[in-house]
Order: sequence, then C-alpha cells, then structure tokens
Amino acid sequence: MSLVQMTVSRPEAVERRPANQHRARWMRPLIGLLLPLGLALAWELAVRAGLSTGRLVPPPSVIWDTFAELAAAGELQRHALATTTRVLTGFGLGVVSGTVLGAVTGYSTFIMRLLDPTLQALRAIPSIAWVPLFILWLGIFESSKVTLIAVGVFFPVYLGVMGAIRSVDRKLVEVGRAFRLSPLAMVRRILLPAVLPAYVLALRSGLGLGWMFVVAAELLGASEGLGFLLIDGQQLGKPAQIVAAIVAFAILGKITDWIVVLATTPLLRWEDRFSAREEAN
Repeated sequence: MSLVQMTVSRPEAVERRPANQHRARWMRPLIGLLLPLGLALAWELAVRAGLSTGRLVPPPSVIWDTFAELAAAGELQRHALATTTRVLTGFGLGVVSGTVLGAVTGYSTFIMRLLDPTLQALRAIPSIAWVPLFILWLGIFESSKVTLIAVGVFFPVYLGVMGAIRSVDRKLVEVGRAFRLSPLAMVRRILLPAVLPAYVLALRSGLGLGWMFVVAAELLGASEGLGFLLIDGQQLGKPAQIVAAIVAFAILGKITDWIVVLATTPLLRWEDRFSAREEAN
C-alpha cells in the first residue's frame, strides 16, 4: 500500500471507529436479554409441544395475556406505582441513614467500637421478624412498610461506606496531611474519590434488598402493590398472576438499578479500570 493510500484510508478508519463504538454501546445491553428471552422461548415451545401442561409454570404467552389484562384494567399500573413509590421512599431513607452512620463509624474508631456491634447484631435479624414489631409501633399503613424497606437498604449502605472509609490507603491520607489539606479538602479530594466505587456498589446492593424487603413490607395489610398481587394470585390459585408479578418485580428492579448506574457513572470516569478498557474496545 502506498503512502498516499495510507493517508487517505486512515481518516476513514478513524471515522468508522467512533460510529462502530457508538453502535456497540447501544448493542451491549441487548446481550443481557439473550438468556431470559431464550429461556422464555424454550419454555413456550416445550408447552406447545406437549412436554408440559404449563399449569403451575405458565408459558410466556399466558403471562403476556395476564399482563395485558391487568394493564387494560389499570391494575398493573396502580400496583406497580404503589410498590415503586414504597421502594424509592424507603431507599432514600435507608441511604441517608446508612451513609451518615457509615461515615461516622468509618471515620471514628471509638464510635465504631460503640455502635458497630449493635448494628451487626440487628443486621442478623430476618426481615419478616420486624413485621409484627412495626405493626405494633407504626400500624399497618405506609409508615411501617417504608420503615421496613429502609431497614433493608440501611445495612448494605452502612457496611459499604464504613468499610470503604476504613480501607482508604494510609499513604493517600498522609499525602493530604503533608500538603496541609483542611478536613473538608481531605474529604473532598482524597476520601470521597477513594470511597465512591464501593459506595456505588453499596447503593446497588441496598436497592436490590429494598425490592426484596418490599414483599415482606406488603404483607403488612397492603391493599395494593405487586406483593398484594402475589398474595392475591396465591389465594385465588392464579399462577399466571403470580409469575406476572414476579416478572414485574424483576423488570422494575432492573430499571431502577440501571438508573443508579447511569447516575453514578460520571462520578467514576476518573477510574483507570481494566473493565473500563475492555468496554471501550
């Protein structure tokens, strides 16, 4: 190849590469749909071929019809909105309290020795064990449900923040002290960047537990919500409604997790990670 051909072809390659990267960025999330869609298609074909009756585990076509019926009646939107509102409210309360206590116990060894043993003991209590106590304290209305969800979110956020602060490299802190950074500057320029990656993981873990705890929360006399759909389907013997509610939980949980990832990605662009290089290729 001549020098002229090389100089002409390179700009075209440079132009094609960003276009290919942009296309690949939008195609990557679709890869995650291959497994669930493949399993759904396989089960649909198995039921249609007579390998299973599909009575206890309905095929995707029956679940889709159930979704359509619930959406046409407005039930799906009402229950999904009620559950999502509870999860987001409890998530906000759990994140704030977990972040504050995690930061305090991570920064102060004395406070950690004072508070952490009690919090670790409370963390071992199953979610369903809190239900009767919250009913007695807060009644069967929204406050008890939101509080239970906040408890589920609190512990992973608390542990993530405390562990991240206590595992900050001592050399980084010493460099900050050598430059005589103020406490606020030390937090903003050293501690916060060091803690952010673990904090994002703690947020995602707490959000996942929030969606898990909302089912127990909606056992507290709820008259609406996806947990109510689960119980209603069980009592009326409607397996398609039960599976549809489970699928709705999965979809909403994934959407909210995706939103957290999108919101926190700009805060972590400074990381020089191996996975980031792999994703860029």
